Amino acid sequence: MSTSELRRIGTMLTVLGLLGLVVVYWLSFFWVSTEASQGVAQRIFYVHVPAAWTAFLGFGIAALASGMYLWLRDERFDRTALCAAEGGMVFATIMITTGPLWGRIAWGTYWTREPRLTLTLLMWFIFLGYFLVRRSSENPEKGKRYAAVTAIMGALMIPFIHVSVLWFRSLHPQPVVLRTDGGPALPGDMLTLLLTSLGVFTMLFVGLFMLRYALEGLRSDITLRTRKVVA
Repeated sequence: MSTSELRRIGTMLTVLGLLGLVVVYWLSFFWVSTEASQGVAQRIFYVHVPAAWTAFLGFGIAALASGMYLWLRDERFDRTALCAAEGGMVFATIMITTGPLWGRIAWGTYWTREPRLTLTLLMWFIFLGYFLVRRSSENPEKGKRYAAVTAIMGALMIPFIHVSVLWFRSLHPQPVVLRTDGGPALPGDMLTLLLTSLGVFTMLFVGLFMLRYALEGLRSDITLRTRKVVA
């Protein structure tokens, strides 16, 4: 796919994603039923959970692409990892921002030493290190390799974050969608809005990823042409 096609499709998906967010927010306040125990504050759920899913998606793609880069040394995989990690960081920041806001109302505190919170914050710092490692080495190729290893290490946190509420005492609720003992525990309208929000956040991530990948491709082409002129 050419750079111009990536930009065109990425722009379209990003615009649709932003419009979808407007729809999701409207539905969360004026359509979906209000949760009995937490009231209006529970509506953060429709932002927090999709942001978490999208962050895990971005970090997972970054780790897979990093592994392929270490194996094949193909710059396209490094570019994929970088763009996916950037998107993952955006949505992970939304996740760790909305979580404490919801926790303050649900638990009476913004933060506590709770397994899922601690592991999630640790993952965020590992991926922050991913960007720092890329720029810390005087040898760009070595920096990319170190960053690739960092991305893989960070993504290994994802399954532990998911199962932490099952393995340890946690203030987080048990899974309400991906349950091992049956189907989703959410009422129909809440489940519908959650799945809609998951789709919208995913679309927005893909659109931003494509735009960022196209930009990184242009930067790479300009750098290559400059080197040829200098040579």
